[in-house]
Amino acid sequence: MITSCSSEKSGDNPKAGIEKSAFGTLADGRPADLYTLRNEAGMTARITNYGGILVSMTAPDKAGTFENVTLGFDSLAAYEKGSPFFGALVGRYGNRIAKGKFTLDGKPYTLVTNNMGNHLHGGTVGFDKVLWTATPTDGNEPALKLTYTSKDGEEGYPGNLAVTVIYTLQKDNALRIDYEATTDKPTVVNLTNHTYFNLTGGVKRDILDHVVTINADRLVPVDQTLIPTGVLQPVAGTPFDFTKPTVVGRCINDSSDVQIKYGLGYDHCWVFGDSSSSLKSVATVMEPTSGRVMNVKTTEPAVQFYTGNFLDGTLTGPGGVVYAKRSGLCLETEHYPDSPNQPAFPSTVLRPGQTYKTTTVYQFSVNK
Repeated sequence: MITSCSSEKSGDNPKAGIEKSAFGTLADGRPADLYTLRNEAGMTARITNYGGILVSMTAPDKAGTFENVTLGFDSLAAYEKGSPFFGALVGRYGNRIAKGKFTLDGKPYTLVTNNMGNHLHGGTVGFDKVLWTATPTDGNEPALKLTYTSKDGEEGYPGNLAVTVIYTLQKDNALRIDYEATTDKPTVVNLTNHTYFNLTGGVKRDILDHVVTINADRLVPVDQTLIPTGVLQPVAGTPFDFTKPTVVGRCINDSSDVQIKYGLGYDHCWVFGDSSSSLKSVATVMEPTSGRVMNVKTTEPAVQFYTGNFLDGTLTGPGGVVYAKRSGLCLETEHYPDSPNQPAFPSTVLRPGQTYKTTTVYQFSVNK
């Protein structure tokens, strides 16, 4: 049963649950829905089955005020018109594949190219632009299961890929995302979520004063088209060392570093020292004024840290807020970019009979 969670109370706390509402109609006439998940602490996550997009998520500041801590739009039409992957599920392959080409088991494949001659985030019509089948689960930890089958040849990928993604809003103010996929032909898979976070609440300022820690001692350096060079680079002594709490804006404009120059700031993949598939804490973000803290846990071996370098003020969010350069930051847990063309990188190949499984958790707390 889907229950209203927008105003009901249980004692002093809101009632946990999930609410379904209409989100609009796509250009082809299909309706999309919006699901609002709420826990008893009062945190909410709003997700649409179009693109599996996390439309908004609230978290309390040190005064107990809940505000939206993500970037997004307030209408389906705005997402369909064009979005820099705000809150979206990304697939089949998050990040880039060089020249949209790879060879698997001796057979060459050509993918759609959509970024400087490369394949980015699944192509022109990736998982962020399809209508997923949604199944809500009510309860103290409400969940939304999304399923989609990507057909053999879609965007150039081999195999029919059956994908399930489950968003769960936990009691401890964490949004858990579980990914699962199976295929009937050998293929490559690298799923992630592309939420832009701004912990000021309502995007009051840019993210340059956010303090970030990333438990990674190596980086995947890239060329001018943001394709990996094939080697791993230590972060020690570079603007990419976030092994201790570091203000995002400290070195973000240090274009004397070629990697900063190529990325126009941070748009790189950090590799964790612990490459195990266990759920581990890999990154923390803290916003000093609000006191909000976000801890990122994942089973993945790496994270793409992106600082909204290509936002340019042409997009606006709820209430008319302008999304200027560096209005948000992304922590996209993933395998390395271009792995299908990099034999030294961990494999992203999925074969029939295997099940792709990963988990990422974004947990919120307050530093008072």
